[in-house]
Amino acid sequence: MNHKMKCPRCESTLYRKNGRRNDKQNYLCKNCGKQFLEPAFPRSLEGELLANNNGHTKVSIAKTAEVSLGKDLPQEKISEENLSPFSLTFAEELLQTIVSSDSDWLESAVFSKLILKIQQSNEIKSKLETGISLLLLDVENLKIDINSELFLASVCEYPLQVKIAFANWRNPSIGKQDIELYNRSYQLVHVPGGKDSADAKMIAFGACILRYYPTVKEILVCSGDGILIHLCNELQNQGLIVYWVRRQGQNLHIQNRNTGKLTDYSLPMATEVPSFEKVVDTIQDLIKAEQESINERLNSLVAVATLFQERCEIEIKHNPKLPESEKIIPFLNNSLTESIPQEQENCQKISSGKTLDELLFKIIQDIQINSPNTKLSVSKLGSELQKITGESPNSIIKKLKLGSTFSKYLKSSPTFTLKASGSEYEVMALLSE
Repeated sequence: MNHKMKCPRCESTLYRKNGRRNDKQNYLCKNCGKQFLEPAFPRSLEGELLANNNGHTKVSIAKTAEVSLGKDLPQEKISEENLSPFSLTFAEELLQTIVSSDSDWLESAVFSKLILKIQQSNEIKSKLETGISLLLLDVENLKIDINSELFLASVCEYPLQVKIAFANWRNPSIGKQDIELYNRSYQLVHVPGGKDSADAKMIAFGACILRYYPTVKEILVCSGDGILIHLCNELQNQGLIVYWVRRQGQNLHIQNRNTGKLTDYSLPMATEVPSFEKVVDTIQDLIKAEQESINERLNSLVAVATLFQERCEIEIKHNPKLPESEKIIPFLNNSLTESIPQEQENCQKISSGKTLDELLFKIIQDIQINSPNTKLSVSKLGSELQKITGESPNSIIKKLKLGSTFSKYLKSSPTFTLKASGSEYEVMALLSE
């Protein structure tokens, strides 16, 4: 019997070849325009299967499954164990869909279900390879609140997903910790009364922890009892990262048994206790930041004082050897009361505009040589000029009848140019010697 394909959309038998895709013949429906691939089975296999179906008996599902599933696994024996991820009913439905030419099996619901099962299997495998952290708590020896627990989780590299608490929950000294821990997703393990009963149960349970939780990578052993060092050693021998958590005064002492690293957590302050080296580094950073802040404020105050002096046309006698920061206080004390029109005998005299330009050019040149990256502002240039002449820049400009202020003179001079830099102007010389 000659079997003819049908369009999976409109079931029309009118179609034509339309190239190849993924090494399979591609067809185009003449009726609705849908493209579809040739059947998954070769023509010979499909014909053989259909030839055995004479309209009265169906092909054996078991034989067909053996052919289809065994094709890609020639070296493995197909058995019930090999098909365990999928039920036999599902395999039959998938096979029926593939061999059927009445529908496009790539777009069928059964094939989509197969893809979903494969994705779920991959997700489970990925979770198994990720790894988790686990916490064992001796409630009779140590109490851990929610903040401490979050800090312990941050110490681990893997997510803390399993928390197990051991205690005699009938002991009245424990109070209502069982309710609190249960609400925080702890598994509660009850032990009978007796000395070191909880410790013994923790050791017995922890020694075979990989049997119950094969993905665990890190374990927090929370107890101050020294006998638990045996459990820590055993867990290390099994290849796990072990943290021994104990209480020392008001701190939690966390020791990484694999690396020897120690971490302390302050219970009253709910924060990590920094090491001595971290404290020293922090203090040094604070001192450096404070020094930079003081220098920045002093420089701003010097600039404001210089601008105030120029604007009010005040002349002040300065000692050129003093730094700028030591000139501020005398200036503020004297500038608001009276000016001091005195000049030192050794101060350089300015007799003309040419002499002034030469002196200003020399000042700019010296500053560029000593500090190439320094931006020279108008106020800074005026301060340097006053150190040399003993007069304020505005007084020199007015005495030589070159203008009203030092800034306006620099703007109008062909020797210099001003460039806006923030709230001030940067001075640059245009001529060279």
